[in-house]
Amino acid sequence: MSTVKRLSLPTLFPPAGEGRERFRCALLLIAGLLIGPPALAERVLDAAPDSYRQILRTLRPGDTLRLAPGLYQQGLPLHHLHGAADRPITITGPEAGPPAIFIAHAGRITVSLIDSSHLRLRHLRLDGGGARTHGLVAEGRGRYAHHITLEHLHISGFDAAQGFSAISTKAPAWGWIIRDNVISGVGTGMYLGDSDGGAPFVAGLIEGNRIENTLGYNLQIKHQRERPAVPGLPTTPQRTLIRHNLFSKLTGAAGEGMARPNLLLGHWPLEGPGQDDLYLVYGNRFFHNPTERLFQAEGHVAVYNNLFVNGFGEAVSFQAHNDRPRRILCFNNTILGRGPALRLAGADPRFAQRVDGNAIFAEQPAAVARLGDNFVASLERAESLLRAPFAPLETVDLSPVAGALGRTTPGIGPATGLPDADRDFSGRPRTEPRYGAHGHAPGGPRPGD
Repeated sequence: MSTVKRLSLPTLFPPAGEGRERFRCALLLIAGLLIGPPALAERVLDAAPDSYRQILRTLRPGDTLRLAPGLYQQGLPLHHLHGAADRPITITGPEAGPPAIFIAHAGRITVSLIDSSHLRLRHLRLDGGGARTHGLVAEGRGRYAHHITLEHLHISGFDAAQGFSAISTKAPAWGWIIRDNVISGVGTGMYLGDSDGGAPFVAGLIEGNRIENTLGYNLQIKHQRERPAVPGLPTTPQRTLIRHNLFSKLTGAAGEGMARPNLLLGHWPLEGPGQDDLYLVYGNRFFHNPTERLFQAEGHVAVYNNLFVNGFGEAVSFQAHNDRPRRILCFNNTILGRGPALRLAGADPRFAQRVDGNAIFAEQPAAVARLGDNFVASLERAESLLRAPFAPLETVDLSPVAGALGRTTPGIGPATGLPDADRDFSGRPRTEPRYGAHGHAPGGPRPGD
């Protein structure tokens, strides 16, 4: 006959004293193994020009470093600094009032990133002062810089030469967000990717920026060779979005062989990971370039709901640069150009190209008739069909006058499945077929009438 040993209350819960303390420690150990270590508390740290460098090296995921107003003379080295996807490290200046200003010095990058990730830089000013240097660079001596967010930065004065950039990446970079920044008076606004195509810029979001008065490009994203084997670099198809920005070269543009478009997009890798990536360019304003075209691209690109105005020459060109145009969608843009307003040349016949629903006003006809249904007219007719096409930047209005630019065919926008393709430049739903970036004709008097 077997017996069952009954566990008494003191056996399950040892009495107070040393035994009970050992039992409590054992329970805590088991709990730690099951749920992991507790997360470190997120900290808010304050710093000034004489103390911020010492604090930088102590930052950990979730921390916010608040920089006081003042002049910061020693740059901002962000080396081997890592936040986390759900707890980035934030470095911010004041949102209002006197700013935190980083002063550039010749030969030293003002904000340097090397092998860092999940960082947010906000509300900072970078003042080049004409020094021979760059604003912010993901340096090529690093292996990567990923998930970097740049918001509400003001970058100016990096204009000693066209080769000096406000923002540049020279190492593989992915997951960047560049949003709501003002860049003016620089050699090149953004130069993303290295010149040889070996440092890809992947899966980026560039939105809400104002880039103007640049000697060279407002923005260039370089062509890409075969993707390097960098841990974490995406290998599945990705999209880079360029939306709701202003690209203007009305003033400051270089000439004499140094002229550059406002925006130039190079091709994706021709084979292997990245070969099916896509640029989405929509809801932007492109305003004048006295020495070059406004926009140039090759590779896989979708361009829609943009406003292009160039009173000096060409507007939009899909053409070879380091390879050829491949998969091209260009629809529902309003395009004004004194030279060819829109052209597509030398495209790879293995891929589809479609140009449809654009309102094109030019002194020279657009060579796109076979590619879709577009409205094409002389540049002079823009005066009678658009509300204020030749006004200054802050008041230009390319929306059609009442009854203008209607079309009988439905257009391809919604069928593409691309983000906001069923809306117009202003973000309003397209309720009726219409050529151009504005899907409505507001009626009423023109501005100034």
